[in-house]
Parts: sequence; C-alpha cells; structure tokens
Amino acid sequence: MHRILLLTFLILLSPTAIGQAPPDQPKQSEPTVRPIASKHPHHRMHIDLDGMVMNENSETLPEGCERIAGEAEITVHAGRTHARRFNGKIFAFDQQQWDVEPCTRLRITLINDDDIRHQWMIHELPVYLHPPFGMFTIELNGKGQKTGTLITPKEKKTYLVHCDLPQHMENGMKAQLKVAGGDGDLSSIPGLTAEETPDRYPVEWPNQAYALLGIAAFTGITIPFLLGGVLRKRNGASPTDRWEKDKDEA
Repeated sequence: MHRILLLTFLILLSPTAIGQAPPDQPKQSEPTVRPIASKHPHHRMHIDLDGMVMNENSETLPEGCERIAGEAEITVHAGRTHARRFNGKIFAFDQQQWDVEPCTRLRITLINDDDIRHQWMIHELPVYLHPPFGMFTIELNGKGQKTGTLITPKEKKTYLVHCDLPQHMENGMKAQLKVAGGDGDLSSIPGLTAEETPDRYPVEWPNQAYALLGIAAFTGITIPFLLGGVLRKRNGASPTDRWEKDKDEA
C-alpha cells in the first residue's frame, strides 16, 4: 500500500503533471530573422534588411496629366569616389542634374558604392501621391542597389534631390531634377551652382608671425648673394668668368 501511495506522489510531482516540459524535451526557439514592419504605414515603405523605397508611385497620375507621356530610366551612383571632383566635399552622386519631361514614369536605380547608408531623396512632390510631406526616397544600408518609380508632375519645376543622412548633403550629396526644363537652378549644387554659404577657413596670424615671415624672406634673399660673393672671392672668379676665359683662350 505504501509503495502505491509513493508511486502516485512521484507521478504527481513530475514536470509533465505540473505543466512543465520534460528536461529532455528542448523548448522551441523563436525565429532569429523576423519580417521588418514599417512604423510609418502612411509613407508606403517597402523595406528589408538592405534598405527601403518610400512612397513609390508607378500608376496614379498627378493632377493635370491625362496619360503617361513617356518612360524614362536613370541610374545613380552614390559614394565617396564621386566627390573627388569637388574640392572640400566628401560624398556625392555621380550626376548632379537630370532632365525629365512632365507626366513621365521615371524609374530610378540607386547604386551605393560605399559601405555606409546613402539615400536618393526628392522633395516637394504632390502630397496626395507622396504623403505626408511630398517625398520619395530610395535608401541603401551599404553596397548594393534598389529601384523605385515615380510619375513626374506636369508643372515646370526644379526639384531638390539629396541624401538626408546627417551631413551627407552638406558634404556634397546634393543634386537637382528638372521637369520640363525646370524653373531655375538650386544653390550649392556641386559643379553646377555657387555655394550659398561657402566654407571659409581664415587664418589669424599674430604680429610675431608676420615678423618671422619678414625675417625669413630677408634671409632667403640675402644669403645667396653673400654666399656668391664669398665663393667668387675664394676662387678668384665666378664660374661664368672662368668659362668666358677658357673660351677666349681656346
């Protein structure tokens, strides 16, 4: 009888009886990679581990466009190597301007040549097509490429294109997209327009620095004359005089 009671007590204390998994039965682990959900659904983001495309529009016509007037494609490289043409710049696109006709379905392919994030972002597009601020963006987290599509508005306008990551635009990653010839040029486009606020690095020299500069200039001018006189006195004649003398004797 005691043995039956003891066996019943042990069965009640087993992990299975109290709702726990047996020690030899491993628990199922959660997946290590989860789908990335956008925190801003109104932006219509297509996002993955490589980057994202925000506010893509390939079908809805902007106001004033009766039909798709044409198709166009541009390929944009972004990275440090493209800034070497511009003094003082660190990042740049390989092109600084694109010209497109109105009501055109424009397919943009961004190729990131760096190991850091870069964007191709355009502003002031119709808000009803690119909510909530009228922006379209392609972003890459490192080397690679992504493609997105937009339909250009009907208005004659120049649009700002840039990388919105901190200091990337200020350091050269800025361009312009002209629709129907545009309505002018934007400022500070590398290689195209003048800097609105150019970087200046003034040097403030103390009076002692000017004095040392004057001494150095005086020394650099007088020493060759003094050495030339000493050499002529030691040798009795200058190399030019000796050459003329040897020429006459010959």
